[in-house]
Amino acid sequence: MSLVKRNSDWFVPANVDSLFDRFFNDGFGNTRSVFVPRTDISENEKGFEIQLAVPGMKKEDFTVDLKNGKLTISGERKFNNEEKGKNYHSIQTEFGSFKKSFQLPDNVNEKKIEASYEDGILNISIPKDKSKKLESAIVVK
Repeated sequence: MSLVKRNSDWFVPANVDSLFDRFFNDGFGNTRSVFVPRTDISENEKGFEIQLAVPGMKKEDFTVDLKNGKLTISGERKFNNEEKGKNYHSIQTEFGSFKKSFQLPDNVNEKKIEASYEDGILNISIPKDKSKKLESAIVVK
């Protein structure tokens, strides 16, 4: 007798969001796969950090654009199924293209934004511009 762990995603999605995602993204003969990388956003006194978990990619696979204060990060992770002798029983790693956009606040220095990729994490560093203030006093009339 062998013990096989049941993958609950095969039968019942973990939450309602994944149910709708699977219905609209996987249904109706959609052949283009899309995935959404996990994202962490943090802020300190010097700026903002955006980190995307995208293991198994190369830095050439990413496109980072900034237009009208909107930062867009896109890329594609392709599934390489050319290995002979492997029969996959379960694939939980996400493959396909992704695109994430972030509206940046007005107090960032757009010319000094930097991106780096290391150990499966895409790190976007967005420094603040101290000369730009987002605070103002509003006089009540």
